[in-house]
Amino acid sequence: MDLLDAIILGIIQGLTEFLPVSSSGHLELGKALLGDGSLPEESLLFTVVLHFATALSTLVVFRKDVWDIIKGLLQFKNNEETAFSLKIIVSMVPAVLVGLFFEEQLEAFFGGNILFVGGMLIVTAALLYFADKAKDTLKSVSYGNAFIIGISQAIAMLPGISRSGATISTSVLLGVDKSRAARFSFLMVVPLIFGKIAKDIMSGELSGEVSNAGAMGVGFIAAFLSGLVACTWMIQLVRKSKLSYFSIYCLVVGLLAIGISLFA
Repeated sequence: MDLLDAIILGIIQGLTEFLPVSSSGHLELGKALLGDGSLPEESLLFTVVLHFATALSTLVVFRKDVWDIIKGLLQFKNNEETAFSLKIIVSMVPAVLVGLFFEEQLEAFFGGNILFVGGMLIVTAALLYFADKAKDTLKSVSYGNAFIIGISQAIAMLPGISRSGATISTSVLLGVDKSRAARFSFLMVVPLIFGKIAKDIMSGELSGEVSNAGAMGVGFIAAFLSGLVACTWMIQLVRKSKLSYFSIYCLVVGLLAIGISLFA
């Protein structure tokens, strides 16, 4: 992977992380179209690095909310901040279990299999379509809801299943207010990404011996900067727009991906 490809993929990650269209799916499609020949584990590592960049941009934009979560954990009082922090922890459990016990199996899906990505994008389209039909409520996230939403996040580790799309759709189908669902969705992934990075550092996977460290570096910068721009205005778009618009987009891209993989 050369530097230009890394920049392009970084921008793709930054722009798609905050929309329910599967940033990992778009990354895999981008890698395939750019002719990326990385091994599955290297491809997944690059994806993790780009997600780390957008996690940092999320911290910048949601710094007040993140501080409230930290205060809730440190003070541990019977208040809204503490309850929200505990719900974030509950939502992390399914993804942590998948990451610990099925990491090798997960890596196999990050090798440019655009047929699989196309199919998962169609699944994402269906989720968004049904969520769009749900009635609006003012309900907040409960502990039970947090765990179910966490299961959606774990499933969304597959490329093509939009993490934000799956978690927001699940929240809305459970009756959670769309604005609260979006806030919870964007914040629940941050601890997981930082945890994944810490694990990779301790295991040596993010050491200076990584062969494409330069490409990862410029990809990281591109994802962080584009993520900052996207996060400031796209979040409002997710909260206010109809999810059916994104459903149509995912359906079209998914069908195109399947068509390319079968007939190219």
